[in-house]
Amino acid sequence: MNILRRWWYQYKFRHHPIHTLFQRYSGDELVSVDCETTSLDPASAELVTIAATRIKANRILTSESLYLTLSPPDSLSAASVTIHKMRHQDLSLGLAPREALTLLLEFIGNRPLVGYHIRYDKAILDRYFKRLFGFALPNKLVEVSHLYHEQLERQLPNTCYDLSLEAISRHLGLPHPERHDALQDSITAALIYVRLKHGDLPALTSPL
Repeated sequence: MNILRRWWYQYKFRHHPIHTLFQRYSGDELVSVDCETTSLDPASAELVTIAATRIKANRILTSESLYLTLSPPDSLSAASVTIHKMRHQDLSLGLAPREALTLLLEFIGNRPLVGYHIRYDKAILDRYFKRLFGFALPNKLVEVSHLYHEQLERQLPNTCYDLSLEAISRHLGLPHPERHDALQDSITAALIYVRLKHGDLPALTSPL
């Protein structure tokens, strides 16, 4: 978020309980976020599940993770179920979008958001937040695939790499279950972040 928009939000919500959201974060925590949606189009995809996992220094606080299931969106179809494996009956007790996003906001605060393709998740979340609350998330973003690529470039410059979540996890020696879900993917992204920031990148002798 650019500084002018941040200032505007600070002024607009100066008397609102969420005004601290638009202040710059100064702590040592980040939050890994992942969403499951009805499609891969950020302009129209609807939220199905949201997961968030806190990272504090080099620790991943999995016991404090957040996992939210939303009520079935209108665009939930057989085709989208093949992506996230969540059927109408699995979402029957899901939360309304406003309730789910309120809980998410309370959990993440103004901490930086970590993720794999985090801009995709944020684009969808911002659509919801703008519609329901009148603002986009101001949180700083950290893309783990970019961190990984930057470190690989130092070893083997100008080379193409497999930047899939599975390939990154495999190279870093991290577990990655075959079945994707929002909570597991948020934890995987958190593991990648901690490994890259606080561990050594395994040496490469050839491109991945």
